[in-house]
Amino acid sequence: MDKLKRVLRGEEEEDEEDIITKVYNGSTLSWSTRLKGFIGCFVIGCTMSILSTLMLLLPSKKGLQIFALFYTIGNLAAFGSTFFLMGPVRQLKNMFKPTRIIATILVIVLLALTLCAALWWKNSGLAIIFCIGQFLALTWYSLSYIPYARDAVTKCCTSCVA
Repeated sequence: MDKLKRVLRGEEEEDEEDIITKVYNGSTLSWSTRLKGFIGCFVIGCTMSILSTLMLLLPSKKGLQIFALFYTIGNLAAFGSTFFLMGPVRQLKNMFKPTRIIATILVIVLLALTLCAALWWKNSGLAIIFCIGQFLALTWYSLSYIPYARDAVTKCCTSCVA
């Protein structure tokens, strides 16, 4: 279990941490507290996303807007849950590495556009399109953490098209 903790934190085999390392990791919370925070945020995010699909059953145009709002809040909570595992500073550095900077920017822009479409523009069609974009961008972002996953998906998609 300790090895898993070290890998998720991105630490090497060193056991002693000084104050600078703790600040860099972004948290002095214990591992169990960080794990509880991750699980809590992730469960809240998934619950909000599931509840959002129930909002599609509402007959009015408001149902689509509430769907987009709940879906976006759910994605934000699930996305933010990773800050507990690695710490905010390390997670932000990982998010903006060259291999995933485009996916990160797309996720942030689509989250903002979905909220704008649902709350200010009150355009349900655009909100749904942006929600689909969120899903695709978050999937592409998540695949960047799995070695060779993006290559496999790209090859699969190009072989299906050809």
